[in-house]
Amino acid sequence: MLEIDVSHSGRTALIANRIKFACLALVLILSGCSTPKSQWTQPPMAVPFQPTIQQQIQLARIDQLLQRDDLDSETLAQVYYERGLLHDSLGLRDLARLDFNQSLSLKPNQPDVFNILGVYFTQGAHFDAAYEAFDSTLELNVRHPFAQRNRGIALYYGGRYELALEDLNAHYQQNINDPYRVIWLYLTELEQDPATAAEKLRSRYNAATDNNDWGWQIVRLYMDDVSESEFLRQIATESEDNDVLAERLTEAYFYLGKRYHHNKDFSSALMLYKLTLAGNVYEFVEHRFALLELNRLMAEVSINQPIAPPAEPEEEA
Repeated sequence: MLEIDVSHSGRTALIANRIKFACLALVLILSGCSTPKSQWTQPPMAVPFQPTIQQQIQLARIDQLLQRDDLDSETLAQVYYERGLLHDSLGLRDLARLDFNQSLSLKPNQPDVFNILGVYFTQGAHFDAAYEAFDSTLELNVRHPFAQRNRGIALYYGGRYELALEDLNAHYQQNINDPYRVIWLYLTELEQDPATAAEKLRSRYNAATDNNDWGWQIVRLYMDDVSESEFLRQIATESEDNDVLAERLTEAYFYLGKRYHHNKDFSSALMLYKLTLAGNVYEFVEHRFALLELNRLMAEVSINQPIAPPAEPEEEA
């Protein structure tokens, strides 16, 4: 799930060939060795995203462009913003933040810049600053496609669940066929009333007129309509290339981690959040918030109480 639209085109044919063999091996592992222990000791993995030649060339061109002294403030602001997006897509978030701040200093009325800075503040658990950034985004563009959702997520992480539900529910009403809007509503409601949250999750699933998007499979997992083993097996067998595999695994491991975290299985949640980071899918909110989740998880565990080994999932009949 993205909050900014940046593509990952340009992956090499070599990676594509490698992933075909990886998927085949994975299917053999999962089908030939059906015990859940194998699922956890050898989880599905993708080849991590790497910087593309196009990204590197574009970054070099922008650096050259910034050497010019004939650019006006508005153009410079746009150039810094574009370089910030590139740095962000490469996981260089401190450099990206510097670029976004420089862009804002040159042109203060940029809703997209406030939005991404709000996400950064959320990642760093600076929630008041995040709320202000998203407020600024919506003041500048009340129809911004992501700011209301991102503010709702920030409010969720800040423990302000009622306000989070207001934003997330309003965002959901704009498109009831978006599974990720349903998921974040469910995660927030889960903090208040788990039984009611489960009922509302199924109700929203049934209300969708188009639930063919892959994200609905995460909803089915949360409703226990599909097992974890089958969920991961489908990702491995139905992902047509490494990009899709990496993206789906990033989402899958994050939301599985959230489930185990809520159930106080801290060791499994810890492992799953780490797996979320493994694909280098930097632009997905699941990757963005995995480190925040790790910090929250560690804060819940007593310093003098080591994390127990992961519990093995129940064996399927």
